[in-house]
Amino acid sequence: MNFLRTILFIFLPVFASAQDSAYQAYIKTFAPLAITEQQRTGVPASIKLAQGLLESGAGNGELCVRSNNHFGIKCKNTWIGPKVYHNDDEKGECFRAYTTAEDSYKDHSDFLRNNTRYAPLFSLDVTDYKAWAEGLKKAGYATNPKYIAMLIKVVEENNLNQYTDIALNGST
Repeated sequence: MNFLRTILFIFLPVFASAQDSAYQAYIKTFAPLAITEQQRTGVPASIKLAQGLLESGAGNGELCVRSNNHFGIKCKNTWIGPKVYHNDDEKGECFRAYTTAEDSYKDHSDFLRNNTRYAPLFSLDVTDYKAWAEGLKKAGYATNPKYIAMLIKVVEENNLNQYTDIALNGST
């Protein structure tokens, strides 16, 4: 047991550092797109980046790599675009596929903006990422019971609210 603790003690910082590095690379790459999308649709850049990081594994998850789907959006009945099948809550579920990450970012914004179950989000203060995280979970975006806490943690640990502020100031 002591050997296992020693191994974890030695390698845990390495794993955390690798995640931090992947997160920072993702943020650097996609923050401008998240800012543009906030200005276009009102979806907070902080929330968009946090969801992108979590749902795509910082761009390295299998679904993201195979289909540019950064937000884990499933096909449902209304999707008529490209599809990919991936195991999630159930085996072989249908997910939306995109040609580019930009297409995924735009579709995520439109998905939230045009879906009545997410309408209450757009009456929230765009800088209130905690309320947005709660609203997403309440509207059924994710099945993980810890989704709210996970989003909030990612926003806070990576200072993602700065990108919401940048978008509000009219900058990209």
